[in-house]
Amino acid sequence: MDIKEIEELKGEWEKLLAELDKKFDAGLDLQGVLFLIGVQELGKGPQSFTKSQKQDLMHIATCRVLSMYDFYELEGLDAEGWPHWKLKKKFPPLSLKEQDILLKQSVIAYFKQQPLG
Repeated sequence: MDIKEIEELKGEWEKLLAELDKKFDAGLDLQGVLFLIGVQELGKGPQSFTKSQKQDLMHIATCRVLSMYDFYELEGLDAEGWPHWKLKKKFPPLSLKEQDILLKQSVIAYFKQQPLG
């Protein structure tokens, strides 16, 4: 990505965070946004989750947003209704900054396709 594309991504990301802050009155970061996506993808509404379940929700969200780039594929739901994903293709070697950019791009694309309910 060149400087212009990085600045555009930064602007879109800040706009998304501002919209989510209005809705949830919470200063969210990438992890918080992934948690919200995970809750939405689980489809059981707001509830209390254990620490382990919160990590699972963030994993669900990560798989879901990266599925738009064909990295993951939904295998199905378990008996409790939790989605399970499988890796479709290996990730290219990415720096931490590149991983952050990929996730933010994916999250922005997700909300363009599927607004938060």
